[in-house]
Amino acid sequence: MARLGRSFGFLLSATALSNLADGVLKVGAPLLALTFTRSPVQVALVGAAATLPWLLLALHAGALADRLDRRRIMVLANVIRAAVLLAVAVLGALGLMNLWIMLVAVLLACVSEVFADVSAQSVLPMTVAPAHLTTANGRVVSTQTIGNDFAGAPVAGLLVTLLPAAVFGAPALLYGAAGLLLLGMRGRFRPQPTGPGLSDRHPQPEGTSSSTERRSMAGDIGEALRYLWRHRFLRTLAVSAGLLNFASAAYFGVLVLWVVGDGSRIGLDPAGYGLVMTALAVGAVAGSLVSDRVVRLFGEGRALLGLWLISTLLHLIPVLLPIAWLLYPTAVVWGAAGAAANVLVISARQRLIPADLLGRVNSAYRLIGMGGMPIGAVLGGVLGEFAGLPAVFLSAVGVCLAAVGLLWRVVPDRISSPLTSDASIPDISRSRSAPKGLR
Repeated sequence: MARLGRSFGFLLSATALSNLADGVLKVGAPLLALTFTRSPVQVALVGAAATLPWLLLALHAGALADRLDRRRIMVLANVIRAAVLLAVAVLGALGLMNLWIMLVAVLLACVSEVFADVSAQSVLPMTVAPAHLTTANGRVVSTQTIGNDFAGAPVAGLLVTLLPAAVFGAPALLYGAAGLLLLGMRGRFRPQPTGPGLSDRHPQPEGTSSSTERRSMAGDIGEALRYLWRHRFLRTLAVSAGLLNFASAAYFGVLVLWVVGDGSRIGLDPAGYGLVMTALAVGAVAGSLVSDRVVRLFGEGRALLGLWLISTLLHLIPVLLPIAWLLYPTAVVWGAAGAAANVLVISARQRLIPADLLGRVNSAYRLIGMGGMPIGAVLGGVLGEFAGLPAVFLSAVGVCLAAVGLLWRVVPDRISSPLTSDASIPDISRSRSAPKGLR
């Protein structure tokens, strides 16, 4: 940890707490929804509420992240979502909770999440050297996974059973503590204007002004969208990720109905479902930590395609083989493939995007990559209501396969330099043919 610096240490610690809160909320809210309804549409609304803010606010969050101190944005976002969830926890303790109050709480908390997450991904390259980006991202992704799934999921399963109001109260306290930890990062983390190829890896000194203040918000957003659109690889990567997330939102939005409860196909209880998420986390931690080695063995393009393909095919197992014990090893491999791919994608973006555009282009990417998730969640619920849950699962697999095929056409053939080098992901935005080694 020492070589990654003090500021990264505080950032990682805050990430651990906030993602533990995310994990409790992510798993606890759909399980809590089952106490109010068994309707696929209404349960899917929980996933839609969690992802809708990305569709509405991602671009604005990125523009602010390139104008203001990124650490301060993260602190404020954590304080706001802590306050919202604490108020809802009080309502739950008083017996005033219902599905619609819960949906509003999830929506407001995830509005803050958009601003916090965009700033977090943009501030990380300001805390570590370029050569350590993959190492730092691997630690961040493993920490996120431990919080979201390894710890958060089983805790959520227990809280839903023993103390439902704590599904919101516990995350409120964790977000508040994460905000306090971020205050330990030294300096200001406001981006400075840089040209292509230049770096902005360190905090800006106090009192330094930035020309970003003189640009309009619309101009900032337009610049980011143009950059992303003209970069063929990043553009295709964003569209592919968008299709994958659209399909995954539909799939996982109703998976709890297939897995949990006496009327489900598999029949797990909430605690058992939490353990499935823990198994997924075990794999994800391993995958995030070995992603560098996987790339060195297979090359970045082959590794990313292979990981996405494995993850896609694993969607079929709970449908074709609905056996409770089989969910656990499936979840381990699922988590490993997804987390390793996530590390590769995040590191690629941080290298390819100029520092002063990082917040905006990241947010534009994530708008495309995550903006379709609320639509996918709702459509998955509607399709499950009228055509049955298997139709949702099989349709999701088809969309994921299309996404992998789209990326296959532009992903680079080989990596000719070490992953820790800035040259490890070539700019292939002008490439027009599929790599020969991947046909």
